[in-house]
Amino acid sequence: MSHDLSQLLPEVVALARQAGRAILAVYASSIAVTEKDDRSPLTQADLESEQVIAAGLRRLTPEIPVLSEETSQAPFGERAAWDWLWVVDPLDGTREFIKRNGEFTVNIALVHGHRPVLGVVHAPALDRDYYAGAGIGAFRSDASATGQPIRTAPRGPSPVRVVGSRSHRGDSLDHFLERVGPHELVPIGSSLKFCLVAEGAADVYPRLGPTSEWDTAAGQCVVEQAGGQVVDLAGQPLSCNAREELLNPYFVAWGDSGTDWLSLMR
Repeated sequence: MSHDLSQLLPEVVALARQAGRAILAVYASSIAVTEKDDRSPLTQADLESEQVIAAGLRRLTPEIPVLSEETSQAPFGERAAWDWLWVVDPLDGTREFIKRNGEFTVNIALVHGHRPVLGVVHAPALDRDYYAGAGIGAFRSDASATGQPIRTAPRGPSPVRVVGSRSHRGDSLDHFLERVGPHELVPIGSSLKFCLVAEGAADVYPRLGPTSEWDTAAGQCVVEQAGGQVVDLAGQPLSCNAREELLNPYFVAWGDSGTDWLSLMR
């Protein structure tokens, strides 16, 4: 099985934007919040976006299975046979959505051989898209304009620009910041953290807290195709659907390999 990523990419961008419109329809109304089993928040926007994306992916690639945050996951014995799969977070940054700060995204990634080879991160409230494909490059588009290529940036003089979670900051991030020295912390929600690294607006994104594969796959693809890296604390690229557990190890994303970022994570 092979897939033309250059043909799929604009279709998936359009699908993410369609899901974003469904999210914004809920965003404009009162937001009812329930809790999932893991006590994370769930809104009608999550479910509306999930329905749009599931239908769209069935239309585009009916032969490729989907791994999504908001649907029941197939057992690993079945998933292990999937060489191609979609990894989806229909609303990344639900807490940001509830706070109405605009920092939430739709994440859609196509994974092949445990690595994301296509990634779309759509920010509905910002009307902004970041997207990438293996061998194609990484791009940013605002308000449906023609996408402009993006690249990670060399690390400049101090301070280091560190992007971190707005809703999940903890002692581990503070420890990293102490070790990195003079820095500017840029707090932002959802997969937009990856995107700031990818477009050269931040130097590094350390994540020393829990994430799942649907939180990271699309953003990882954007960073990697923009020239950066996303690796675990052993220096290995994050993988998808390689284990029964769908939680990621701790990781760091960076744009410039001239700094030994991993040594600052330990």
